[in-house]
Amino acid sequence: MRIEIDRYSGFCNGVVSAIRKAEDELDGAGKLYCLGDIVHNSDEVERLRKRGLVTITHDDLKSLHGVKVLLRAHGEPPSTYRLAQGNDINIIDATCPVVLHLQRRIKASYDNRKPGEQIVIYGKRGHAEVNGLVGQTNGEAIVVEDLDGLDRLDYTKDIILYSQTTKSLHGLSDMIAEIERRKSPETSFRYYDTICRQVANRVPQLRKFASKHEVILFVTGKKSSNGRILYGECHDVNPRTYAITNPDEIDAQWLDGIESIGICGATSTPRWLMETVKERVKELCPNG
Repeated sequence: MRIEIDRYSGFCNGVVSAIRKAEDELDGAGKLYCLGDIVHNSDEVERLRKRGLVTITHDDLKSLHGVKVLLRAHGEPPSTYRLAQGNDINIIDATCPVVLHLQRRIKASYDNRKPGEQIVIYGKRGHAEVNGLVGQTNGEAIVVEDLDGLDRLDYTKDIILYSQTTKSLHGLSDMIAEIERRKSPETSFRYYDTICRQVANRVPQLRKFASKHEVILFVTGKKSSNGRILYGECHDVNPRTYAITNPDEIDAQWLDGIESIGICGATSTPRWLMETVKERVKELCPNG
């Protein structure tokens, strides 16, 4: 049996940086607060919890004073920074540079917008990154998750479109085409491809990887939006793709008579977890 871990899968640069900052602080202090799960993977969150990382909510943040709090790669709205400053909280900012650049672009568009101009964000409503982006517009940006969400726009007014960094290029292309079709001839429509290429480029790589193996074990956290997207791409190429959060979820029947197994994951999936999946496959197929 051949078992291969996709060399392109695993943490993106933004997540790697956030975890490194957390570990560096934990090495010295032994305890650190993190606003929200540092990454959408429960196994990695648990690993860091054992080292002293305490995950808190925005409500928890309001009651903290004089402590250190890490902001994860997803980014935060301006209100979070104001609250931290008022509570004498020392922010360790691990916002991904790609997300930070997008926040600044959206804020500039908002500050310089013409009367009635609509700022639209293609993204998942309520997602941490999207909350941070909407915060740059004082909560006025319109978030659309799919084509049906475009019914909320006023096509007699100008539109500026941005995208959450981890959305699919195909999905953004569909959004652009549909807005172009619906908008009034006299209105202005500007759009910006703000999708992270480190994430987007994984789609063709993963599709190629999934086609090389009989069975694919896609390792992803249940909260990962990126994981759902990439899993869908793998499943589209290889229907024998199974999404699992950890090795315990592997069904031995999936592996019966299989000669080639591929293991891959989301940008929030740690490499060590994919390695443990590989070891579990070996245990289930000792004669493979």
